[in-house]
Amino acid sequence: MKRGQSSTTRIKTSQKTSVSNTAFKPAANKDTKKIILITSISSAFLLFVVLFFIFFIKDDLPSLDKLERIDPAVATQVYSSDGELLHTFFTSNRTYTPYERIPSSVVDALISTEDRSFYDHWGLDIYGIFRALIIDIIFFERQGASTITMQLSRNLYFGYEQTILRKIKEAITSIQIEKTYSKHEILEMYLNVNPFGNNTFGIQAAAKRYFNKNVEDLKVEESALLIGILKGQTFYSPIRHPDRALKRRNVVLSMMVANDKLTKAEFDSLKQIPMTLDLNDPNEMKTAPYFTEYVRRQLNSMQDSLGVNIYEDGLRVYTTLNNRFQHFMEKSVANHIDNLQESVRNQRDFRELKKTMSDSAFKELTRVEIAFVAINPHTGHILAMIGGRDFNKSKFNRVTQAKRQPGSAFKPFLYTAAIDNGFSPADQYLNQPTVEINPDGTRWTPENYDKSVGGLTTLREAMYRSLNLVAVRLINDVNPRNVAKYAKAMGITTQVRPFSSLALGSSEVIPLEIVSAYGVFANNGLLVKPIAIAKIEDKNGNVIYQKSPESQEVLSPETTHIVRDMMQDVIRRGTGYAVRRDYNFMVPAGGKTGTTNDYTNAWFIGYTPDIAAGVWVGLDDANQSLGPGMTGTRAALPFWGEFMSSVYDSVNFIRNNFVESPGVFEVEICLDSKKEAGAYCPNTRKELFTAKNRPTEVCDIHGGYESVKKQRKRRF
Repeated sequence: MKRGQSSTTRIKTSQKTSVSNTAFKPAANKDTKKIILITSISSAFLLFVVLFFIFFIKDDLPSLDKLERIDPAVATQVYSSDGELLHTFFTSNRTYTPYERIPSSVVDALISTEDRSFYDHWGLDIYGIFRALIIDIIFFERQGASTITMQLSRNLYFGYEQTILRKIKEAITSIQIEKTYSKHEILEMYLNVNPFGNNTFGIQAAAKRYFNKNVEDLKVEESALLIGILKGQTFYSPIRHPDRALKRRNVVLSMMVANDKLTKAEFDSLKQIPMTLDLNDPNEMKTAPYFTEYVRRQLNSMQDSLGVNIYEDGLRVYTTLNNRFQHFMEKSVANHIDNLQESVRNQRDFRELKKTMSDSAFKELTRVEIAFVAINPHTGHILAMIGGRDFNKSKFNRVTQAKRQPGSAFKPFLYTAAIDNGFSPADQYLNQPTVEINPDGTRWTPENYDKSVGGLTTLREAMYRSLNLVAVRLINDVNPRNVAKYAKAMGITTQVRPFSSLALGSSEVIPLEIVSAYGVFANNGLLVKPIAIAKIEDKNGNVIYQKSPESQEVLSPETTHIVRDMMQDVIRRGTGYAVRRDYNFMVPAGGKTGTTNDYTNAWFIGYTPDIAAGVWVGLDDANQSLGPGMTGTRAALPFWGEFMSSVYDSVNFIRNNFVESPGVFEVEICLDSKKEAGAYCPNTRKELFTAKNRPTEVCDIHGGYESVKKQRKRRF
């Protein structure tokens, strides 16, 4: 019964509606005929104008080939090995974004404000053009009638010159664009080509610039703000004119309501949200700036060979930097550099100097700088890099560009040359003063750091105690030219002067090169030169460059094994022992401290089975001292110790120990005869040898009980 009643009601309503429609039909028909007539005349007129002008301006229009290959300048993106965006290089800050990544709120805001009939026209909105023309003539109000497609053609080809000819070119090209591309493709191009102010082009770059987020993460009100900028990049700039930008945002939201893309309730809620920016300056290098600039320089030198423009071709550059390791390195520097700086400025010489100059000049002169780099010795990958304390104050990269004396950090090259030429860690030299003659005929008398002297001392002990007197005596037997040859083979490219002072690190080195050379000990004698760029893709994802590690055997596994073990003693019980004591770093590691005359340079370079890392600290003026007692142990080692401890606390590495060489033998020797120990030798120790320097005789001093008895009497 209810259904019958309901049905009757519907029929009556329908009949009323029909009657009502019929009543107004004549008026509606008149309006329709007018519209059809106006549209027909307008279309015919426009067609005539278009055909007339095509003949005269066809040579000024973009060719079909050019239309089919729209290729705006796109920024190159640089990534860390763990996928973090480090920086972008660009002339126009643009990151091309496919339509699928652009949220509907952006598209809805754009169409609602710029071209509501976008999906219904073929490049030109004829009705809109004539409506704007009539309003211009009758009311003297300037009306815009450009479609999204017309705006795209203007931005791509014609610029903003206010002439009728430009408008006609724009209209013809818009029709061609509509014939060539789908609506989604046109929207994609528009949202990637258009400027959004502050040298920002495209919706992705705008999302990053103003909100520090990717386009797909934009909220509705954020999308509206960005689309609002299009009306006037400077006038509605959220940075320069936040009040105007906010009002324009709300206008865009209201237009989305009018276009049925938002409800009134949603609009009322969204317009109450304050405008909150999270500005991201694309020119500022925030993460690993020294490394990123190093990468940029390499890319610059590769441009011609790769046939690319690193600022416009939208490359994706995958680097070797590990973002976590970089964070640990920066934290280590932050935790120690200020205390070191305070100690340096408090030394007596600088306290007196401060009285004679302005505060700013004093701070600049006495500013402690740092070079810190970590490398994977097996691949050459640069894992972390700090080239100075503040990139904004000084872009000079001390890791890759500075040349400084390494001091005793050069000694591993000396001991490598010795071991590789038949010496053994058990060989002894007098730890006594010696007088050296310089090339200019002057005399030079080296000293140990602590002014100590002693008797016969093994090369092993001389290494871990960093004894200068033994090193100078040894280099005269090994030959300085021979030592220089080994340093060059292990990757040192700076000039290595072959004098006896080379034993104490008198020749300058580049920090990156000497750290890489230390990596040879961790990599069983293989040199892999440092790599910063692992792979480059073009904007279509094609790999155009890939760098695989290239290893070169520069030391025998036997020599590597023995020198590495000697360097492990530096950390077990020598000048690098603070790594164990202060940082509880128990991973197998070798290393060497370095300090130069007058404490002008302090170094600590070390390696584990997985990482080679080195620290230099000093002042940019190589003649200025860090101050008395500022050795590699005190000034440089703390940075290394904290960094390596942090890395190993957070990462599980595959390698647990160094690779041992089967050609190295552990032999117990008598410390008195230096021969293989017999059963009755009272003073023995185990030492490493190769087949060429292994003792061939057993001790003939301690033959039995009487020999032991005599030895004891001699000792006491």
